Amino acid sequence: MIKSTLDSKVIDTLRDLPDMIPVFREYFEGWTIRVFNREQHACRNYLSPNRREFYKILLISKGTGVFTLGLNTYYIEEPTLLFINPNDIISWRNLSQESGGHYVLFKKAFVNHHAQLKAVIDKFGLFSEKTKSVIRLDDDQVPRISQYFEKMQQEEADDSDFKEDAMQAYLQLLMVESMKVARFPKPDKVSDDFTHIHHFFDLLEKETSGINFSAPIRIKTAKEFAGSLQMHPNYLNQLLKKHTGQNASTHIRNRILDEAKALLVQTDWSLQDISYSIGFSEQPNFNMFFKKNTGYTPAEFRKTF
Repeated sequence: MIKSTLDSKVIDTLRDLPDMIPVFREYFEGWTIRVFNREQHACRNYLSPNRREFYKILLISKGTGVFTLGLNTYYIEEPTLLFINPNDIISWRNLSQESGGHYVLFKKAFVNHHAQLKAVIDKFGLFSEKTKSVIRLDDDQVPRISQYFEKMQQEEADDSDFKEDAMQAYLQLLMVESMKVARFPKPDKVSDDFTHIHHFFDLLEKETSGINFSAPIRIKTAKEFAGSLQMHPNYLNQLLKKHTGQNASTHIRNRILDEAKALLVQTDWSLQDISYSIGFSEQPNFNMFFKKNTGYTPAEFRKTF
């Protein structure tokens, strides 16, 4: 009999693998805060359904696009600030070739290390209250906001012993300045298509975010997900294929693989325990699934990475 001694609290921190980050994977290792210029690092079209280990503040000063935060959609045609929580389901679709502004990514660990920064985040609710997560700017307000991104970039480039202290101070000032100029727009009407897609990814996340031995994955097929969402599997696949380029089974498989990789690398759970937790009653079936999709056996992956 398999021992149920697994620590479910471990799972909440399993987010440091580069191939688990929907975007900017090449920048993820070995940092706590990074700043980017959108002219050099423009946001690609993407949908990010999984929880991440970092917060993001995005300033769009040039360009147009459609940003979706949960079930709220915003057409971005004027300067805009976006505050994105690690747990948000988001998507971005470019509507122009022009790109300007900045964005900063900072990890949860960075916030927890700086008590004053955490206090400001909690006080203003820019990441937690969805009515405050999008701020419209006037053109003359953009330089006032941009300066804090530019100062953070300078500190990052100087790489002094006090780099992180300075950058977290500028983050606080950025949020204070954002609240001073804040103009919170109402979201545009979200399409029925995206409502269904959001519900699918929300269910997928709920099924995998609390994974442990006592609560293994409950559903893992497209038919089961469609049934839970009260829609036909063909319709669910059609929607996902149209808007994400992948069908339901591919999204489910990739998500299960993400969790399996994290468990193999960041826990000492037995292969049998991992197999059971991600929905395989027999370990050989898990071995075949993992080998087919990664080229490694679970044991090889654990030793290699």
